[in-house]
Amino acid sequence: MEEFKASLTQTDRTHREMKGDTMLQRSLSRIKLGRLRLYVEADRYSLEALRSIHHMMDDDQDGGIEVEESVEFIIEDMKQQQTNKHSNLHREDQHITIEELWRGWKSSEVHNWTQDEVLRWLKEFVELPQYERNFKDFRVNGNTLPRIAANEPSFLSGHLRVQDQRDKQKLNIKALDVVLFGPPTRPPHNYMKDLLLIVSVVMGVGGCWFAQAQNKASKVHIGKMMKDLESLQRAEQSLIELQEQLERAQEEKRNVAEEKQNLEEKMRDEIIGAQEEAHRLHKLRQGAVSELSRLRYAEEELEQVLGALKQAEEEMHASWTASEALQQWLQLTHEVEVQYYNVKKQSAVLQLVSAKEEAERIKKKRSSVLGTLHVAHSSSLDQVDHKILEAKNSLSEVTACLRERLHRWQQIERLCGFPIIRNPGLANLTAQLYSDSVALGLPRVPQPSYSCHSSVHGSIEDLLEESASPILPQMPGR
Repeated sequence: MEEFKASLTQTDRTHREMKGDTMLQRSLSRIKLGRLRLYVEADRYSLEALRSIHHMMDDDQDGGIEVEESVEFIIEDMKQQQTNKHSNLHREDQHITIEELWRGWKSSEVHNWTQDEVLRWLKEFVELPQYERNFKDFRVNGNTLPRIAANEPSFLSGHLRVQDQRDKQKLNIKALDVVLFGPPTRPPHNYMKDLLLIVSVVMGVGGCWFAQAQNKASKVHIGKMMKDLESLQRAEQSLIELQEQLERAQEEKRNVAEEKQNLEEKMRDEIIGAQEEAHRLHKLRQGAVSELSRLRYAEEELEQVLGALKQAEEEMHASWTASEALQQWLQLTHEVEVQYYNVKKQSAVLQLVSAKEEAERIKKKRSSVLGTLHVAHSSSLDQVDHKILEAKNSLSEVTACLRERLHRWQQIERLCGFPIIRNPGLANLTAQLYSDSVALGLPRVPQPSYSCHSSVHGSIEDLLEESASPILPQMPGR
């Protein structure tokens, strides 16, 4: 009985195992059938995509793709200049039908690409790694690439979620390339480009170092030049201060001349009063009855006259005055000298302005690298140094001339006792001194258009405009 039960249990176990194997086989069959259906569906989509590509390439719609149509499609639609790619598509067949295109695609290496190979192609050759996740989600393999090459809007936008038009165009062109002409090949490494890149980097670094050195040298040179300009400015400031001192001295001279004129008027009034008193005493002497009275009045008159004469003599010795003609000639000489001094001063000022402008121009140029190189290799810095030195020498010469002239004419005024620096001007002096030129037989001198002044700030423009005519007439030999 126990053996029968054991045999029954064994039989039941065997039956269950056979039933499980049958169910497993059925499950495997269903899986294979599902995979086959998916594979057939993918082939159907690929065939439709290849048919669309064939239609695009067949311009004359004769059912076949000629070599000329392939070359035109590569150049115009794929935007490539490598026209020898058509040989990979045609080989020895000059007329490709849709069936031949399908068979070529089925035998292509790209058709058997796995998902990993497609993702590597997407990252390395298409250079759109941002869509890697989308390709993984849809499980894109080599058999799916014709749908991308056919540029199906619903597939790219809906399934792969590619919305950018430029990315769509790039995917379409790259997929057409691998579907029609096979897997992409990497170009050979160009060592010449590497060499040129290294040489360019070395030259760039050397150029930067050279520019830095030149910039540093130019800064040193420009710093020296700025110091020279500062010294010129100090010299100009000292010249201005000296001119202010000259103006103050002239103002003091005018005040002294006015005081002297008032003193002379006072002296004339006292002399007139003494003369009137003497005349009164003379009348009293004539009208006196007695001789004694006349004698007393005569003595008083004589003493009064002698006192007036002594006082006039003392005042004459104290303030000796030369003739008016000498004063006018000295004033005319001073004004002519002032005019020539103004010409020299204007020339020095123009040299200073020119040197400043050149320095500012060089300072603006050195703000850029090219400007620094140009300044460093040109002779403009030497020229500016030369101009600054000339301007400095001219200002020093003008300053020395001004000091010497001021001291000399102050001494002449002190010795002569009449004003020379303060005068009616060059035009009036010339008219007064040469008013008798017709009577003396001298040539008539046209009156210059100078304004009456005694300052060193004379009109340079008037002097230059009338430089053709003589300032002073030539005196005849005596």
